[in-house]
Amino acid sequence: MSELKIGAAYIRVSTAEQTELSPDSQIKLIREYARKNGYIVPDEFLFRDDGISGKSADKRPAFKLMIATSKQVPRPFDSIIVWKFSRFARNQEESLVYKNLLKRNGIAVISVTEPSNSDSPFSSLIESILAWSDEYFLTNLSTEVKRGLKEKSSRGEPTGRAPFGYKVIDKVLVATDDAPTVQHIFKQYVAGKSYRQIAAELNNAGIRQPSGKMFKNATIGYILKNPVYVGKIRWCEDGEQEYSAVDYFADLDSLPDGKHIPIISRDLWDAAQKRLTAKDVSVKFKREGKPVHMLKGLLRCSNCGGTLIAGSYKKYSNCVRLQCGNYNCGKCKVSHFISSERAKEATINALEEVVKSNTFVFAPKQPQEQTLKRDWDKLIAQEEQRLKRAKAAYLDGAYSLEDFKEVKTQTETNIANLRAAQEAEHQETPQKDIAPQVVEVLKIIKSPDIDDEAKNMALRSIIDKIVFDKHKDTFDIYFAE
Repeated sequence: MSELKIGAAYIRVSTAEQTELSPDSQIKLIREYARKNGYIVPDEFLFRDDGISGKSADKRPAFKLMIATSKQVPRPFDSIIVWKFSRFARNQEESLVYKNLLKRNGIAVISVTEPSNSDSPFSSLIESILAWSDEYFLTNLSTEVKRGLKEKSSRGEPTGRAPFGYKVIDKVLVATDDAPTVQHIFKQYVAGKSYRQIAAELNNAGIRQPSGKMFKNATIGYILKNPVYVGKIRWCEDGEQEYSAVDYFADLDSLPDGKHIPIISRDLWDAAQKRLTAKDVSVKFKREGKPVHMLKGLLRCSNCGGTLIAGSYKKYSNCVRLQCGNYNCGKCKVSHFISSERAKEATINALEEVVKSNTFVFAPKQPQEQTLKRDWDKLIAQEEQRLKRAKAAYLDGAYSLEDFKEVKTQTETNIANLRAAQEAEHQETPQKDIAPQVVEVLKIIKSPDIDDEAKNMALRSIIDKIVFDKHKDTFDIYFAE
């Protein structure tokens, strides 16, 4: 009996204008190839990324899902079929890495339009040459795009999406109804307000970004550092448009003038930049040599669930000031300020109390653990799909009755085994006694001879999180299972 081969299809286009590489055209060619070569490509194994570059797999969600699916046991499909190898990846190194990963699970990558005989000694060489050619094309395209953006900036035209307070009309930035908000941000900052205070004020007033998201500290900083608001076009020679240095825009006059009307006056811009420079230098000085506090990553805000993060600290006492990270960003309205020494003392007292009462509260299981258990259902569903495909092949005449019976018997056996394994895994296990472990951790965190980093690691071995309620002055400890 010829084994029924299951194929997956990966489809990708970079832009909507590439009609000759449209998703529908790629799918049509892949299905034609599958029919001629004894493959069935179920809809569930059609993976598609639209309008996404092949430069990196990190930015291709369907590709990553396909690779993750391929790791299942038993393997869900025998091959991945693409229109061209360039659809799979344009980065030569990444292409070879993923192909080798798939090969270890017995999955081949097949191009519909490019020859690749896996039995030929030249197949690897041919694929490497094709991958190199694709990577060269992408690199050259990137160079041309950067050259075009530089040319646009020299003409005073925007090189990216419009920033908050502007929209693009006929290649020119035009102020929107949000322009007064931008002016308000600059004026409030120059008047002495912090990022957090400005963000909280805007959020409380119901003002949102064009995407509908709330303002954060980073959003306010981005606006205050964007020279577009003073009439310039933001551009970097290397194409990177993020702010990586405090003095990035020290020489504002070296930036090209835009065709748009500024929202902010030069005097207001200069005043804001003067305070920004002083702030950045101050923050850099404060953070130098800051110690790791014992409760790093464990202490949570009772109001929003955000992690309490370290702010300024007293250099000689090693006392870190902790505050809810969301409160710092203006997203949480309840301050949970506490010193690291006070939090440390309260945590020790709380641990001693739970040991004394022998009452341990465990954190709910993480979603990842629940997903792992649902994998049994996925494996069973795959076997059921296999049976359906075999039945369809029998009805289409591709399978004889004997072939179908053989597949049916094997599949039903697999399903029975999977369900038995699922039931065995779901058997409840008795909760472990962690009291002795907690006592040992208490000894570690109370020792003056052990640094806070080691104490933090010890706490993480038994604790999932500690919820701090400032109003009630309580520390609720949730242990890790």
